[in-house]
Amino acid sequence: MSHTQLHTPGPLLAAWGSAATVDAVERQLLPPPDALPTLDLGGADWHRSAASTLSMLSAEAEAERGTPWPQPLASHYARYFRDGVRTAHEDRVFARQHRLTRAVVMAAVTGEDAWVDEAADGVVLLCEQSSWCWAAHDHSPRKNGTVLPDPDDPHLDLGAGEVAAQLAWADHTLGTAFDHHVPGLRARIRREVEQRVLAPFLQRDDWHWLGWDGNVHNWCPWICGNVLVAGLRLIDDEHRRARVVVRALEGVDRYLAALPTDGSVDEGYEYWWNGACRALEALDVLAYATSGALDATRVPTVRETIAFPHRMHLGGEWYLNLADARARPPGNQPWHVLHRWALRIGNEEAARHAASHRVPGPAAYAEYGLGRLLGALTDADWLDAEPASPPLVASVWLPGTQVSLARETAGSPRGLTLAVKGGHNDENHNHNDVGSVVVAVDGVPVLIDAGRPTYTAQTFSPDRYSIWTMQSSWHNVPEVRGTPQSQGRAFHARDMTRVDDGRLDQVRLDLSAAYPATGLERWWRTATLDRHSQRVTIEDAWTFAGGEMSRTSPVGAAEGQAPTVVHYLLAGDVETPAPGRLVIRPLGGARTILLTWDPAHATSHVSTAELHDPMLTGVWGKRVRRLELRVPDDVQGTLVITAEVRA
Repeated sequence: MSHTQLHTPGPLLAAWGSAATVDAVERQLLPPPDALPTLDLGGADWHRSAASTLSMLSAEAEAERGTPWPQPLASHYARYFRDGVRTAHEDRVFARQHRLTRAVVMAAVTGEDAWVDEAADGVVLLCEQSSWCWAAHDHSPRKNGTVLPDPDDPHLDLGAGEVAAQLAWADHTLGTAFDHHVPGLRARIRREVEQRVLAPFLQRDDWHWLGWDGNVHNWCPWICGNVLVAGLRLIDDEHRRARVVVRALEGVDRYLAALPTDGSVDEGYEYWWNGACRALEALDVLAYATSGALDATRVPTVRETIAFPHRMHLGGEWYLNLADARARPPGNQPWHVLHRWALRIGNEEAARHAASHRVPGPAAYAEYGLGRLLGALTDADWLDAEPASPPLVASVWLPGTQVSLARETAGSPRGLTLAVKGGHNDENHNHNDVGSVVVAVDGVPVLIDAGRPTYTAQTFSPDRYSIWTMQSSWHNVPEVRGTPQSQGRAFHARDMTRVDDGRLDQVRLDLSAAYPATGLERWWRTATLDRHSQRVTIEDAWTFAGGEMSRTSPVGAAEGQAPTVVHYLLAGDVETPAPGRLVIRPLGGARTILLTWDPAHATSHVSTAELHDPMLTGVWGKRVRRLELRVPDDVQGTLVITAEVRA
């Protein structure tokens, strides 16, 4: 019996029932030429509504036309296996795809044969590319002992799915022009997509990202959504086409089933766009292709996850970041998708949040990918949306991922914001960060989560936790008697509670299970935002197993025993004017923060981590600081740190 036959219905299949079977879907699907949304890029209305986008795309496309296309080489692919560098190959692949996206739009808008040629050149280059798989994901070199892909053993990953969907959208947008100007090109598209993507998708059940074991992450909707687009457009056999569609929707269903009912994403805000948002896009396409027969607008998890982006917003460009996400991620996200779904389900706050990013200028970017770009450029509601102020909700509690966020004043970034994370240390894109806190002032993080550096071979290897940003010692948590947190689901928060009475927002949780530290019975952390006094307080209270106490110094560790240190990672300029006092001038001109603690309860030291990786410097600048508070090695103890805006 196949995995498909054993598939347990998630929220989609539970709602759709027999309407989502292969036979039913086969009857419901529109024919391939009509199965994707109609895209009229040549009308006058489009030119008026997206003139800035067209101008930007036109300038970039004109500048690159006639120049050599980006060429990923064997040596670029091999670098991943030689020295772990991914970007040498990936950057050239992405640049090639972005150029093709611009060429397709220009050909559709102008109708000029020269742009059709440009688009056809990009299509053929992709068809001749040895592999659509990104080197970091390709299994054939590892299996064969090579540093190059095996064209006879295609690997279906994020990159292959992206190319398949891009070629399908190009075929959908320029099919008639290709038939007239480049006969045979569309047959080549179908041949390559079939061999590299569609056949492997149907024939193999061992793709890890399908999530048969319940371990479902953002790869599943990302790949399934792209395969769905390719299957709808490029397969003529009606029954086989329906099989691809149902298999793809089952993958999206598994992903949504794995999300908490509150719609939160353990990978963080930035990864929502390539996880939950990819699922929403697939559901858009599915509803269109079935003339609304398969409509997910009433599915509770779908409705809840639309709220996740604005719930994680700190202010301006800043978001609460979890796992590998960045605190200041790129702003050029496909906001039209969030906006469309928010309007569809009547979530006014989510619609406002999306519209707050509809600033004057381009409505979309080639970096979105062709399908996303075309969707943004033909979404009248998005193109006509007026800029709005973001909702900036007063408080959020997401029990599914154990994330809390509270700010002083609803609707304004001004003042203090406190976020607390519980969870466990086997989350997707995991960092060892159980109990970590983030404090922001005026929407700018001050007590921070660093995020992650550029991905390399090490990032998803057994050596992941050798990377400093993944370690608990570089998050805002304690290191207990020299012992950091360990990775794995067994290392988790216990007894987490959260209350908000309007004045006080308080989270309490026990961190002791996150540490393989001998004798640690409890480590209670209580984090409180007092909106009346405009103060954040973080209290740590610990208990070790009883018995004769070790010989201690007033503040320090017993002889021969590593000390217990509570760490806080800081962004901005830092001064230590006196014992127990630390002044932080945040990034971006936010108001100064004063941190205080009782110096009798901890000795302090501030160290510096110089930053060189662009994924980190692009967020935090040249350096971050780490406040190290060394506490006595007592059987019981307490440390309280307070943050307030300095007058």
